[in-house]
Amino acid sequence: MCLILFARNAHPKYKLIVAANRDEFYERPTKPADYWEEHPDILAGRDLEAGGTWLGITKQGRLSLLTNYRDIKNIKSDAPSRGHLVSDFLKNSNIDGKEYLKGISAKGELYNGFNIICGDWNNLHYYGNYQKGVHKIESGIHGLSNALLDTQWPKVAKGTENLKAVMNQDEIDVDQLFELLYDDQTAADNQLPDTGVGYEREKMLSPLFIKSDRYGSRCSTVLLVDKNDKVTFVERTYNTSDFTFETVSYQL
Repeated sequence: MCLILFARNAHPKYKLIVAANRDEFYERPTKPADYWEEHPDILAGRDLEAGGTWLGITKQGRLSLLTNYRDIKNIKSDAPSRGHLVSDFLKNSNIDGKEYLKGISAKGELYNGFNIICGDWNNLHYYGNYQKGVHKIESGIHGLSNALLDTQWPKVAKGTENLKAVMNQDEIDVDQLFELLYDDQTAADNQLPDTGVGYEREKMLSPLFIKSDRYGSRCSTVLLVDKNDKVTFVERTYNTSDFTFETVSYQL
């Protein structure tokens, strides 16, 4: 993922609301969200190149999400796949999110930059290997892109404000969340972060939904968990030639 907007205990009906975009090179092979044949409790998409995932849940209520941290000057060509950090947590039901992330933090320098959220519907923790420590995610509205949690890049600031507007309703409209995620308006020049990729790429990467010739937002995911632990998981996978989409939907 490259944008995760989420709310914990900030709506009277839902304990968790997630709206997220996965950004990736168009040619990288990917399987849409489904239950994994060898791990039927896991519901997630799949990176068919490295075998991991970027966002997934389990039938037991475990959740993990990942974004990359943008630092192109320090890319390690031999670093292990970050997507396995997500899938390994989902496979291991014997450890909670906080302890799992403590284990990851001990070897975080081996990986290229990443942020990861792990836990269950009621207890989420965050770790990024560009800062120290594992952090409990408090109730409220949060945003995570390719910097640290709640860093106010334009897409994060805009996305969280628009999420607040959607949450003012008694019922959360899934289509409104997808519409929020499909915002391809670039940020103003004076709002662009400086991550070392140059002006043109900063501009191209600045929208919530990225479109370019080779790289962009490949899929969007909405996850709702209500106060009774009823789960709605909906994913749109985009055809990057014309941005039509196919949808899969699951109820747990």
